[in-house]
Amino acid sequence: MEHDARTGTGTPRTSIDPRYSSPGAEPTPWAAAERLLTGAELFWVSTVRPDGRPHVTPLLALWRDGALHFTSGERERKSLNLAGNPEVVLTTGTNAWAAGFDVVVEGRAARVTDADRLHALAKAWEEKYGPAWHFEVRADGAFQGQEGPSLVYAVAPRTVFGFGKGEEFTQTRWRFE
Repeated sequence: MEHDARTGTGTPRTSIDPRYSSPGAEPTPWAAAERLLTGAELFWVSTVRPDGRPHVTPLLALWRDGALHFTSGERERKSLNLAGNPEVVLTTGTNAWAAGFDVVVEGRAARVTDADRLHALAKAWEEKYGPAWHFEVRADGAFQGQEGPSLVYAVAPRTVFGFGKGEEFTQTRWRFE
């Protein structure tokens, strides 16, 4: 799947860092990273607290239209942090050293409030995660779930890193314009 033009990003520039890759390793294709982002169930989001300390928490996310999407209650630490600094890092992959593939997405979180887009995301959330993750779309541009209202954020990647592990180690970088 190619990046969605409405996110302001195009096909990424791809490079491999030979310092952290096995000799002769080739960069991982962007399509492999997109497959992982699409299929991953759990992500970790890193935000910055007002006093500069990091905040990291696991969450569910969707890769759709060239961006990672996640939710957060309006008074949750994530949302409070994003109100002051929208820069985030989202990670997913494996916790094994010698197998698997990890992805790190750097970008800026932007609120999603468009009703049509929220309806499409709500449907996609339930398709991916099941009926426990059913959301209604509120008139104020948020989701309504079992736990109350949730803000929806989209992170169009600026830079993505991929770390291949196993017989051949790779560190691929994808940069988006």
